[in-house]
Amino acid sequence: MDKEPTSGDQGISPPSGLEDSQTPPASESAEDIDGATRTRPRWMIPVVTAAAVVVLIAAGLICWRVVSNREHTQAVERCSGAVTRLEKPSGGADARTAHYQEAAGISSDQVKDVKTVIAMARAVKNAGGIKPQPVRCDASMKTQDLEAAADKTKDLNGRYDKLDKAAKAVLASRDAKDLDDARTALAAKKEEASRLLDDSDGKVADNTTREALQNAITLAEQTKGDKAKAWRDAAGPLQAAIDQVNASMQAKTQADQQAAEEAAQQAAQAAAQQQAQAVQQAAPSYGGGYTPSYRPSHGQGGGGGGWSAPAPAAPSTPQGGGVSPDIDAWLHTITPSQCHAGGPCGIG
Repeated sequence: MDKEPTSGDQGISPPSGLEDSQTPPASESAEDIDGATRTRPRWMIPVVTAAAVVVLIAAGLICWRVVSNREHTQAVERCSGAVTRLEKPSGGADARTAHYQEAAGISSDQVKDVKTVIAMARAVKNAGGIKPQPVRCDASMKTQDLEAAADKTKDLNGRYDKLDKAAKAVLASRDAKDLDDARTALAAKKEEASRLLDDSDGKVADNTTREALQNAITLAEQTKGDKAKAWRDAAGPLQAAIDQVNASMQAKTQADQQAAEEAAQQAAQAAAQQQAQAVQQAAPSYGGGYTPSYRPSHGQGGGGGGWSAPAPAAPSTPQGGGVSPDIDAWLHTITPSQCHAGGPCGIG
């Protein structure tokens, strides 16, 4: 007897409609698989990968090239700027060494701080001299060479900056000493002027010179500023006023000396006149006069006569010896004409 098939023996079959729609025919599945294999070949993946790598490498090369060109351009600009600053007419090494040219002639005794001169000498040595070393900076050079040239030029600029700074320090120290010296000189000149103003009181020919000196002292005391020239200029009018007072004092001294000499001469003349008058008053007077007489001369070889005026009577000799002043005066009245050869002398 045949058994009826049970549900366990017979599988549950899907509905006919569903079976038709979800299960493709065997022939269609084979065609789909073969078609997919033909549209995506196995060699495509490596090719795509290699192409991507090439693109990345090219992009990297381009980026590197761009960056390299940019760095080269920057190096050229940096080097050119440093060289321009080193060599330009104003502010370059030559302009900075110009301060050194001025400061080089300043000795250590002309500055307020000697250390500035020593520092400048050291700065010249560090700069390799006052002439800058030539530096080549060209766009055709490699970036590394340009960077090296820029660094070298920058270092030179720094050294010349230090040299310029050291030279300016020497000049400033010189100016400071000049200012101190000018102030000291003006103070000494004011002291001299004040002393002269006191000493010249009543000793000048023109007192207006002392007034001018007082005004010059007042103006000198008002001098201010940090420039030595102002202090030196203030000493000029002060010295001029001092010279005028000295000249006026000398003129008065000469005038006083001349007046004294004239007074001495007048006194000497008056004394001489008084002495002459005294002599005239002391001379003896002879009353009655005398009459010239003629008497022959004896012993003159056979005659002949001569005439001689009788000598005045000799004054009497005072008792007690000696010669009276009257006799002395009388002796002076005898003239040489009264004593001649062969004739009487008129005495005795």
